[in-house]
Amino acid sequence: MNRWFAVLWICLGLALCPTSAHADELRPAYIEMTEQSPGQWSLLWKASANSRLGQTGEVTIPENCEVEGEPQREYSGSNILTRLSLRCAGPLQGQTIGLKGLELSTTDALARIASIDAAMQTVRLTPDQPAAILALATAGAVSNIAATYTILGFEHILLGFDHLFFVLALVLLLKGGWLVAKTVTAFTIAHSLTLAGTTLGLLSLPSQPVEAVIALSIIFLAVEVVKAKPDGLRLSERFPWVVAFLFGLLHGFGFAGALAEIGLPEGDVPLALLTFNLGVEIGQLAIVAAALAALYGIGKVRGHWLQPTKTAMAYGIGIIATYWFVERMVA
Repeated sequence: MNRWFAVLWICLGLALCPTSAHADELRPAYIEMTEQSPGQWSLLWKASANSRLGQTGEVTIPENCEVEGEPQREYSGSNILTRLSLRCAGPLQGQTIGLKGLELSTTDALARIASIDAAMQTVRLTPDQPAAILALATAGAVSNIAATYTILGFEHILLGFDHLFFVLALVLLLKGGWLVAKTVTAFTIAHSLTLAGTTLGLLSLPSQPVEAVIALSIIFLAVEVVKAKPDGLRLSERFPWVVAFLFGLLHGFGFAGALAEIGLPEGDVPLALLTFNLGVEIGQLAIVAAALAALYGIGKVRGHWLQPTKTAMAYGIGIIATYWFVERMVA
């Protein structure tokens, strides 16, 4: 009785997970200030048209700057773009840039400042810290970009629930830490290839079919977990790295969509791409380690709960992924 009560709670917890998640769940706002000539700046800021931030957010410009002319707003895909022309008296170092309304949202914002005579800066704004003081020193721009995009990649794998569920399903399916490590490595190599290829403009696929097939990949693994038998190996258990590699190619397009929505700093695309991917891998390893530790703990404390727990989690993952598939097919 206790076993099935635990299984029921696991299914309920999975059912309460966000069911409208997409491969590109991380969509922060993006602010870019570029000095066109001494003292003359252009400002571009982008936010999702479906978010409160996109409708009511407002950039807090440095105190030594003033707006010239009227703001220009336009739609670009699912985003609202706002363009401003600014006149700034003196350098921006030591000044504050921010985003009003960010504290009421659940997303982040990136602010990129490119002046003529100083190193480019990228700062990350969050709901807890919706404003930042621009650095007085010009050094450290590279490390700032690297840290920012590593954090964004880490957050994306944790908040992009379809990628998270795929990795979790792999852990549920396979037995042995070494086999899991090899399979996750194949997944990593595959999605790194398509992430790089898409970001650099070498590959392209429409996002809606890709997201639908990503949901199908999760359903496939969930079914494999449920149907796994101790006396025989299924296709995904005999060649798990092949399955992970093929589906990883598709998941890479999903990661690329997220990175495109975030925006890349012009002139530092390779660095941003590398560190974003690094952050994704760190998050992925954290998921694998946590899942293996949890399953090991269940097996040690209540060994007879282990298989029912895996089955319940697979059913929950499969149900949510099926909802995503239908949602993405009719969207």
